[in-house]
Amino acid sequence: MSEDNKVTAELRTQFGKGFARRLRAAGQIPAVLYGHGTDPVHVALPGHQTALIIRRANALLELSIDGKDHLALVKDVQKDPVLQIIEHIDLLVVVKGEKVQVEIPVVLVGESAVGTSVNQDANVVLLEVEATNIPQHVEVDIDGLQDGTHVTAADLKLPAGAALAVDPETLIVAISTESSAAEDEIAAADAEVAAGQASESAE
Repeated sequence: MSEDNKVTAELRTQFGKGFARRLRAAGQIPAVLYGHGTDPVHVALPGHQTALIIRRANALLELSIDGKDHLALVKDVQKDPVLQIIEHIDLLVVVKGEKVQVEIPVVLVGESAVGTSVNQDANVVLLEVEATNIPQHVEVDIDGLQDGTHVTAADLKLPAGAALAVDPETLIVAISTESSAAEDEIAAADAEVAAGQASESAE
């Protein structure tokens, strides 16, 4: 665990929107810690430090609460839709060696062949990984890929210890040209028209 992920949290005994607003005004973030059959624990996290940590996807916190240490995975971050202020964080209790399912960002590397376009069908992929060894992202090398190339989840080079938690045939990236994309659209439109005509004939 990185020293940067060590956070001292304060127990909360008061609740409600008004109290939550006062917490945020004081530079803290309301949060709840749950999992492993334990009762939910309501805490207040240091705002600035926590905001920096959760900029990383699937951040793992080493929480100190009343002198006791807990490993916690950030599961949900609720923000004000306009001001983008962090309003509340859900934390999941995890233990070392435990496997968890998390969505990992997919990052494209390189450029496809000249004259082609890249359609990234999935920006994240669901993996099963160790809670204390969650990768920041999965890279897909698209350098030089030709028109018609499809990259599925099964094609991904996964980090050590990681396993797919989605259908291996899940489409991640498709490479096409403008002409082939247009042809696909025309074919799809023709199929819809034909289906409509068949339906009318049946009536």
